[in-house]
Amino acid sequence: MPAPQDRPERWPAETVGYPYDGGGWVVRLREDRVRRPGPGEEEPFTRLVVEHPGAVIVLALDDRDRVLCVWQYRHAVSATLVQLPAGLCDVEGEPIVEVARRELVEETGYEAAEWSHLASTYSSPGFSSEQSHFFLARDLREVGRGDFTPEHEEAEMELGWVPFADLHAAVLAGRLADAHLAAAVLLAAARGEVRGFPRAGHVAE
Repeated sequence: MPAPQDRPERWPAETVGYPYDGGGWVVRLREDRVRRPGPGEEEPFTRLVVEHPGAVIVLALDDRDRVLCVWQYRHAVSATLVQLPAGLCDVEGEPIVEVARRELVEETGYEAAEWSHLASTYSSPGFSSEQSHFFLARDLREVGRGDFTPEHEEAEMELGWVPFADLHAAVLAGRLADAHLAAAVLLAAARGEVRGFPRAGHVAE
């Protein structure tokens, strides 16, 4: 059997309109009438799609294998979540690694000299086009936020360093619920990017 792989595909669809056009923000709600391909006269069905520009998530590690985390209030779930520095791909044409560099500085005041791409995933493809791009950042140095001024939830955001092993254990124990944080931590561990976590499928030396 060949290795599993997603395939691009586009079913016939007519866009009916935009029940929510973004109101000046970056997301829009689109209404489509979709037809299932193939023979037959099946009636089209409605799907609502949240158009989203995508996001970057940064797992920033220092030389002690501590992760730079943020504690941020998220209104939709009525909780302050432990998360990773992240941000929207809202500048057209900007390479995603440059988005990651910019967001790390703006949210934390740190920059990184070493970057590696862990994965890109769809966050919730049942209704959203959002694609999340995960990066591992190393060789950090504090540079300040420049002229960036946080507001709204970001104005109350807290920063802190958490040992990677503690973060990994908290994800596995279900104490941390942010999907982006969990995915980044598990990806880094499975790829053997952190000392003490051998690459999945390999025996530790």
